[in-house]
Amino acid sequence: MLDTRRYDDREHMLLASFAMRSRDTRGRRFAEPDHPYRGPFARDRDRILHSSAFRRLSGKMQVFTGEMGIYHRTRLTHTFEVASIARTISRVLRLNEDLTEALALVHDIGHPPFGHCGEDALSECMQPVGGFSHNGFALVIVEQLEQRYAKFPGLNLSLEILDGQDVRAHKAEAAVGRSPLLEVQLVDAADSMAYDAHDVDDALQMGLLSMNELMELSIVRRAMELVREKQGTDRLREERQLLVHELIDLQVTDFLSEATERVVEFQGQSVSEVRDAGLRLGHSDPLARERAELESFLFEAVYRHPRLIPVRRAAYHRVQDMFEVLRHDPSRLPLRFRRRCESHPIETVVGEYLAGMTDSFCNAQYKYATDGSTGPLADW
Repeated sequence: MLDTRRYDDREHMLLASFAMRSRDTRGRRFAEPDHPYRGPFARDRDRILHSSAFRRLSGKMQVFTGEMGIYHRTRLTHTFEVASIARTISRVLRLNEDLTEALALVHDIGHPPFGHCGEDALSECMQPVGGFSHNGFALVIVEQLEQRYAKFPGLNLSLEILDGQDVRAHKAEAAVGRSPLLEVQLVDAADSMAYDAHDVDDALQMGLLSMNELMELSIVRRAMELVREKQGTDRLREERQLLVHELIDLQVTDFLSEATERVVEFQGQSVSEVRDAGLRLGHSDPLARERAELESFLFEAVYRHPRLIPVRRAAYHRVQDMFEVLRHDPSRLPLRFRRRCESHPIETVVGEYLAGMTDSFCNAQYKYATDGSTGPLADW
């Protein structure tokens, strides 16, 4: 007979003592019977994967919009890269891979259209209700806005998933005192490793950066030395792809080396004991400094690149203009959002509606909202 004992047996054999076990989950807000052959975090992963909000990530920019080509990453491809890195780390450290993957898949689900410029626009517009956080909005999506079940709102994810996403929404508070689950910590680390590497890749491919400029950075020089040691000099036509691979490998290897050393003294201890001790995973000090140098460079050289600024500025103003149209005339909101206005401030509801859009959907609704029409906009 199929039952969850198979999951318990597998985790007992494979996981470290400080890994989060499926049998120890605190459950869901709305109680549900166990699934016969999937653990709770595997069910969470599948619910996230099949949600409409997750699919919409394919139409949301990471850094570069569709106007700048089709090669570069979207929020969806970024999410899969994060999940891949996070699962690798989780497996080596003998942590819970299902929990890790679910956390990775949900981590960016609350991003608005047009990347960080969209978030900046919403944050300014929503100041009367405390601003906007894509990490916080992810919780609104999975707890309220997704409508897939008759018995409860949202996806009814395990409390460990919700708590992990809440850590992302309150990083300053989570950085002190009792530490988050190790699975939560490594997903956050995998996120930054992925975007450091793929922003380099996208910027090089689009001609926003040259290899000579990047070679001024310590971590890039080190990665290129490893590329040449492994590949020789006859593969330099593919040096961009090889560099990106090495940047990821360099960061993951360093993280695992540090993590392995830090968890040694906690062998045999429980999840609760490790969290009470405040164990936090991270890179070595030398690599952390090199990554900080890279991220500072990318901020100035890529995110503020002259080719990117006008595109970001235009997107910023589209979001702001739409917000003002809807704030002053809530009747133009789709029906379910008009209903939310009965229990939520108008600024919150308009922000939620805009934040759920893809880039292209936002552009289409912007045209409709500003062309003299008076009817409700489309729901996503």
